[in-house]
Amino acid sequence: MFAKGPSPTFRVIAAVLLAFGLIIADHRYHRLDQIRSTVSVAIHPMLIAASEPAKLIETVKALLTSGGELRGIIDELHRENLVLKARLQQFEALEAENSRLRDLLGSSLDVGERVLIAEIRSVELAPYRQQVVVNKGTRSGVFVGQPVLDANAVMGQVIQATPFSSIVLLITDVDHALPVEINRNGLRTIAAGTGLSDELELLYIPKNADVRVGDLLVTSGLDGRFPAGYPVARVTKVRQDPANPFTTVIAAPTAKIDRSREVLLVWTLDDRTQPKALAGEPPKTRGAE
Repeated sequence: MFAKGPSPTFRVIAAVLLAFGLIIADHRYHRLDQIRSTVSVAIHPMLIAASEPAKLIETVKALLTSGGELRGIIDELHRENLVLKARLQQFEALEAENSRLRDLLGSSLDVGERVLIAEIRSVELAPYRQQVVVNKGTRSGVFVGQPVLDANAVMGQVIQATPFSSIVLLITDVDHALPVEINRNGLRTIAAGTGLSDELELLYIPKNADVRVGDLLVTSGLDGRFPAGYPVARVTKVRQDPANPFTTVIAAPTAKIDRSREVLLVWTLDDRTQPKALAGEPPKTRGAE
C-alpha cells in the first residue's frame, strides 16, 4: 500500500494547497517571520562565501596590473592636475583683472566726465625717461595733451598719439611739471618729476609756507589741460635748508605708477583749449612752467 504512494496529481494539488496556506499564514498572520529570520542567519555564511570569489578576482587583477600601466595612470593624472592648475591661475588672473576694471569704472563715475579705459602695453621707468605705451590711439579719439589717470589719481598725459596706440608721459618724468595746490589750504605750487617712480618735488615753496607732511596735492587746473581737483600726490617730506631760499618738499604720487595695468583717458578740456590739444601742442614741461 505504501510502496505505490499518492498519485502525481494528488501530490501537485497538495503542494499547491500547502503553498497557498503558507502564503496566507505569512501575509496575514506573519507566522513565518521567525522562521525566515532563522534561515537568513543560517545561510549568511554561505552568501559571504559566494561573494568571496568575485572579490578575490578583483584583488588578483589589481595585483597583476603592470607597473607601466600604473605609471601611465599617474602621468595622466599629473597632466590633468597641471591643466586644472593652469585654468585656476587664469581664473585668478581674470578675477584680479575684473577687480581692477571695477576700480577704474568706479573712478570714472567719480570723475563724471567722458572716459576711455586703455591697457598699458609697455613700460619705461628708467631714470630721466618715465613713460608708458597704451593700446588706444587717434582712432579712439585720443589726442596729445589728454589727461591720463589710474583708479587712484593722475598718472600723466599723452605726448604722442598714433592711430592704434599712444605714449603717455608720467608725472614722475624729469621733463614733466604739473600745477597743483594743497587741498588743505589752497597753496599753489608746481609738482615736478624727479625720475623716480615714487617721488615728486614741489618747486618754489617759500620758507614761511604752510606745508605739512600728509597734505594732499590736487590739480589746480591752471595749465588748461588737467581740470582742477584731481588727486596727484601726498607730501612725505618737508625740509628747511639754510643754503636754499625755498623749502624742500617731497611728495609721493597717489597713482600706482609702477603697478597699474589699465588707465583712464579723460576728456575734460573746454572749447577754448581743445583745439590746441588736438593740434598736437606739446605738454608743458618744467621750463615752460
